[in-house]
Amino acid sequence: MTTKDPAPSPRPRGTSPVYRRVVLKLSGEVLAGPHGHGLDPAAVAAVADEIRQVHDLGVELGVVIGGGNIFRGTQPGTTGIDRVTGDQMGMLATVINGLALQSRLEASGVPTRVQTAFELRSFAEPYIRQRALRHLKRKIVVIFAGGTGSPYFSTDTAAALRAVELGADALLKGTKVDGIYDHDPARNPRAVRFDRLSHREALERNLRVMDATAFALCLENRLPIAVFALGVPGNARRVCRGEPVGTRVTTDPPAKPAGAARATRARRRG
Repeated sequence: MTTKDPAPSPRPRGTSPVYRRVVLKLSGEVLAGPHGHGLDPAAVAAVADEIRQVHDLGVELGVVIGGGNIFRGTQPGTTGIDRVTGDQMGMLATVINGLALQSRLEASGVPTRVQTAFELRSFAEPYIRQRALRHLKRKIVVIFAGGTGSPYFSTDTAAALRAVELGADALLKGTKVDGIYDHDPARNPRAVRFDRLSHREALERNLRVMDATAFALCLENRLPIAVFALGVPGNARRVCRGEPVGTRVTTDPPAKPAGAARATRARRRG
């Protein structure tokens, strides 16, 4: 596997984007809204608006969407559905989400294509790298559905793969939390967020914001990752403009978590 050259250092923050081309990874759950499943019209509209803002910056944008709001690959024995079939059903769910997102984006004036990892020509284009590159250069948002097209690989891995294949400057991951923490902040109120982190340390610490395969692929290809809270309006645009939002994962030496020194001193005093 070839290793890409290190990405240029981000330019000073301002109105211009610091990235030329990015891939944005979204979980299917962000389209479910408060219901937790299915498609919520307000949630779909909010996600589409985040994408539109990045597109309006002039950034070439690919989107990888999950399918957990519709169907998540089941483990053998839970429903009688084997793992391979469950993963295939999950891949089809990502196509449904991709089409929903495309419809909303087109309605807001953003040109969009859906490309799938397996042939579904009546609904979307098959993924062809050169065609995807042409779309991106024409400032058409490309939604990559169907994961990698193979079972046992997550949509995180699909996002890392597409980003590397297409020469993206960064992989963005919009989540429910505002970055990467040393522990689960939902379970541990004393969890500390990282401002900056290295790929290797994320793997060694087993920080599960992305799966290990995706992290390893980004590490090998020196692909920066930005993890941020998608639920904060305008955050995707802020990340693309280089503002200090969320956590940046790079190949540079690891940095301490945000406020780590303060947190350590407080624990010692306690």
